[in-house]
Amino acid sequence: MPPAEPVTGPPSLRQRRRAVAVREILTAAEHHIGEHGPAALSLRAVARSLGMTVQALYHYFPSRDHLVTALVAEAYNDLADAVQAAVDAAPDRTAAPRMVIAAEGYRGWATDNPERFQLIYGAPLRHYAAPVEGPTTQAVRRMSAVFQRELFGGFTTAQLSAADTPEPSPELRAQLENLSPDALGALPPPAVSLLLSAWGQMHGLVALEVFGHTTFIGDHQAEVFHSAMRNMVEGIHRRIPADPAGPGGPGEGGDPARRQ
Repeated sequence: MPPAEPVTGPPSLRQRRRAVAVREILTAAEHHIGEHGPAALSLRAVARSLGMTVQALYHYFPSRDHLVTALVAEAYNDLADAVQAAVDAAPDRTAAPRMVIAAEGYRGWATDNPERFQLIYGAPLRHYAAPVEGPTTQAVRRMSAVFQRELFGGFTTAQLSAADTPEPSPELRAQLENLSPDALGALPPPAVSLLLSAWGQMHGLVALEVFGHTTFIGDHQAEVFHSAMRNMVEGIHRRIPADPAGPGGPGEGGDPARRQ
């Protein structure tokens, strides 16, 4: 007989008050970043905006790094929510590959939240290092899992292993094969290469737009992004064989129905 599940009651008044205070601090910090940029974030400035002493704020976030970690993890999770929501809102049958829809969800969140995007993808904050295997790492992996599913859904491990990619060096292959299954370790090395390439192209275009380097395109940035993402996905899928054991070798592409 399995052990009984631990009984957990409703949060206490003290816990509820703490949760409200933490939420107010995070919101105030996000507003401060929006006005002054991530580099200007400090506990003293956040405390002042809330009318509390910095010593009182230490009860919730013992250091600036703890506050930054919470902000970064929340930003990544909100970004992952936006990507997943975009995919969930798409019709069952759509002309655009689902990876393109996921990428557009990524772009939409970034352009709507440029300061938070800068916090997680801009210049690193001085003297800050995210905790190893901490909440920021888990949030990034959650987002990565969405893109893995939408880019490679319908393909088998054998197909992904036979993808037409440059042969990695023995050292790189060993590094990829030692990745945690919670990260990219569940993918064969050719698929990891394809996923990183896709992320680089997608993120690069979004970063150029968020940081104001593509304003010359005017109001057509969404159209250009959609076209680039569609071409990218189709190019990646052409590198994945329909059946590694069959007559169609690498580069022939998988079943087009899987890509929708």
